[in-house]
Amino acid sequence: MAREYFTHKGLLFPCLDYSPEVLSYVENEFQVQDDDVFNITYPKSGTNWMLEILSLIRCDGDPGWVRSVLNWERAPWVDNQNGLKAALKYPPPRLICSHLPVQLFPKSLQRSKAKIIYTLRCPKDVLVSLYHFSKLLLLLKDPGSLDSFLEDFLSGNVAYGSWFDHVTGWMGLKGNENFFPITYEELQQDPLGSVRRICHFLGKELSEEQMAAVVENASFQSMKGNKMSNFSQAEDQYMDHQKGEFLRKGICGDWRNHLSEAQSQRFDTVYRERMQGLGMTFPWD
Repeated sequence: MAREYFTHKGLLFPCLDYSPEVLSYVENEFQVQDDDVFNITYPKSGTNWMLEILSLIRCDGDPGWVRSVLNWERAPWVDNQNGLKAALKYPPPRLICSHLPVQLFPKSLQRSKAKIIYTLRCPKDVLVSLYHFSKLLLLLKDPGSLDSFLEDFLSGNVAYGSWFDHVTGWMGLKGNENFFPITYEELQQDPLGSVRRICHFLGKELSEEQMAAVVENASFQSMKGNKMSNFSQAEDQYMDHQKGEFLRKGICGDWRNHLSEAQSQRFDTVYRERMQGLGMTFPWD
């Protein structure tokens, strides 16, 4: 089961802990509630950072919850079997994570006032992060060489499918009052301003001191040192802890240390083909 995929509606998903039945249930039967908050990303785009920020905002910057409860229990992953069970038992208001593309997301979202925070990241950094991550997360196939993984990534032949489709799909909701897009790069460059904007979107009033505490306790160093947030507690069937740590660098632009000039140009060519004319501009463009 480890490192194997199945196909569901044209997209690849890990066999370990995922199934077509769960994905179909989530899409067609899962009931979104008006006070749900969804933390949605394409993999390796800042999911756990945003989860930490949202957890701390919920507690007015107090780190007690993030230091005592595992992050996947604070905000279960509705995409897989264990996470779905946890989400169904979660007392409202729920905080829920997902990597699902918009077309597989619960249909009941359309009739609800649930809030969605969608975090995007420079896709070259996503590629490099996912390449390293695939070596230690046993849900994902071994990535092989960076060259071959680059082609898989660009063609969407990876778990959860194409980055381009994911981003263009979810960003179609831009302008909806319950949809808040933010980039990893904005979180890095202006963490306090970003937290202020997220609080405003959630209708949560925090003092300057409380927002500063959110920023401090959600910093890379704080998370790396927090066993409830650094995935050191993940079971060995899911993660090969000998191969590295879940929280690797947490920086912007690391792709420059990994991609050759030719690989970078190849990426740029496909990026232009896929993103041109969509009227979207990002910090990395």
